[in-house]
Amino acid sequence: MAETHSFRQRLLAGDRLVGTFLKTPTSHGTEIVAGVGYDFVVIDQEHAPFDRTTTDIALMAARGCNIPALVRVSGPDTILSVLDCGATGMLIPHVASAAYAREVAAMCRYKGRRGFATSTRAGGYTAVPMWQHIRASDDAVTVIAQIEDPEALDEIDAIAAVDGIDSLFIGRGDLTAAFGDETPNPAAVRQAVEKIAAAARRANKPVSVYVGGRPDAEWLQGQGATTFIFNSDQGFLRQAAMKGLAEMRDLLG
Repeated sequence: MAETHSFRQRLLAGDRLVGTFLKTPTSHGTEIVAGVGYDFVVIDQEHAPFDRTTTDIALMAARGCNIPALVRVSGPDTILSVLDCGATGMLIPHVASAAYAREVAAMCRYKGRRGFATSTRAGGYTAVPMWQHIRASDDAVTVIAQIEDPEALDEIDAIAAVDGIDSLFIGRGDLTAAFGDETPNPAAVRQAVEKIAAAARRANKPVSVYVGGRPDAEWLQGQGATTFIFNSDQGFLRQAAMKGLAEMRDLLG
C-alpha cells in the first residue's frame, strides 16, 4: 500500500493535503471520496456511530481504494484495535498535556507500548515477518494531536515537542465552546489558533485543521496549516440534497 505508507512522509514534508471526515458507518463514503481524488479520509469514531466492526469495514474499503485512512478515536482504548485493522494513523482528541501526548504516541508504536500481533490486517494475517512489520508500522503510523482545550495552551510548546506526535490539529469548535464567547469569530479563539500554529512552527511540526470552506482555509493556510479536513460525507450529502431540492422547487414552481 504505497499510498498509505507515504502519507506520513507527505504530511511531515508539508505537502498540501485535503481530506474529509466520514460520519456514516458504511464502506460507501470511503469508496466515493477515494474515487473523487481526496488525499485521505478521517473515520470519526468520536462524533459518529462507528464501532469496531464498521470501522473495520471502512478501513478495508480504504485499503481496497488505496486511500490513507486516519481514525479520530473515541478514546485511547480503541487505538490498538484501529491500528490492527489497518489505519494509517490516529487523530487523538483532547491532548491537553505533554504527559498525555507521550502516552498516546507510545500506544501507537511497537517501540512504545503498542501490543504486538501480525494476525491482523495490518500484519497481513501473519504474512509479514515480525520485525519487518514492526519497522514498517512504526515508520508509517501517523499521530495527530487534537488541541481543543484551553489548558492545552499552557503546555502547547511541550506538547508540540513530544517525539512521536507528528502534527497538531487545531480544534476550533471545542475551543470556541470552552471560551463561551458567542460573538462571531471570537478573539480568544483566533489568538489560540495563532499560539498553536506558532508552537508547531517552533517544533517543526505541520498544522492540521478542519475547514468548512474557502474563507476558513485561506486564513488557516496563512497561519501555516498544510493538512485540511474539509467538510464530511454527511455535509456533502446535505449540501447536494439542498441544492437539488432548490432546483426542483424552482422548476416545479
